[in-house]
Amino acid sequence: MLKPPQLHKGDKVAIIATARKVTLADLQPAIQLLESWGFQPVIGTSIGLKQNQFAGSDQARAADLQAQINNPEIKAIWCAKGGYGSVRILDLVDFSSLLTQPKWLIGYSDVTALHAHLNRLGVMSVHGQMAVGVDQKSAESILSLEQLLKGKELTYTFKPSHFNRKGQATGKLIGGNLSVIYSLCGSNSALISENSILFLEDLDEYLYHIDRMMQNLKRNGYLNQLSALIIGGMTEMNDNEIPFGQTAEEIISEAVAEFNFPVCFNFPSGHIINNQAFIHGHQVSVEVTDQVSKISYL
Repeated sequence: MLKPPQLHKGDKVAIIATARKVTLADLQPAIQLLESWGFQPVIGTSIGLKQNQFAGSDQARAADLQAQINNPEIKAIWCAKGGYGSVRILDLVDFSSLLTQPKWLIGYSDVTALHAHLNRLGVMSVHGQMAVGVDQKSAESILSLEQLLKGKELTYTFKPSHFNRKGQATGKLIGGNLSVIYSLCGSNSALISENSILFLEDLDEYLYHIDRMMQNLKRNGYLNQLSALIIGGMTEMNDNEIPFGQTAEEIISEAVAEFNFPVCFNFPSGHIINNQAFIHGHQVSVEVTDQVSKISYL
């Protein structure tokens, strides 16, 4: 895996919209934050565009991403907003220059599609807070993003869960939004789970959808060769009038019950206030005990 270089004072960070529409006013907190870190914000051409829910057409969003990838002055690309739409531009972009000039791509949720695609190419990226809403996240969330961009590799310790399965493992940390990962199955952007540590999070899904997606991953063999499973925020889940009968945590636990890899819940990442950043595609170690869960970069 190629690891993009750390950022330094004066480096340019492009903010673009790969999915839903965004206004320049939406980005003011993110712009101020980048400047406080010593970076130069560069506003992409997709900001301010509108086509129904999207930030302009697929072609316009793809062209903005392509321009930032190709521009040697841009050292990182920060996705402005999720929702839906990043998958629609994957096949319109030539990512090959990242193999010789890697740069950080930052985002989560819908941006999972981009993380997965870059992982297939062999390029690390940052699963972290979007530009929009950065002012509504915890100080730990923002600090984790700054530290990763500036080259500091973090250690994450978080509280145990009675759904955890104890153990130790090493592997490449991959994953993101469960719904997006599910949608990529069978495509040339699908995650390769062999000897990997899979992270999952989701928002505003029906519980039976969570079960359907976990059954899909299981039947596709995604869980067979995992080194470990990490679960982040399963936020604002929905149920039917006739209850499904299990929580998201119970559904996931049941889906992986036959495997023996370590499993830990409560990882501080996802659609939560404390949405801490991590390096997608980096080798990590995972330790799950009765007292604490811990993830460290290798």
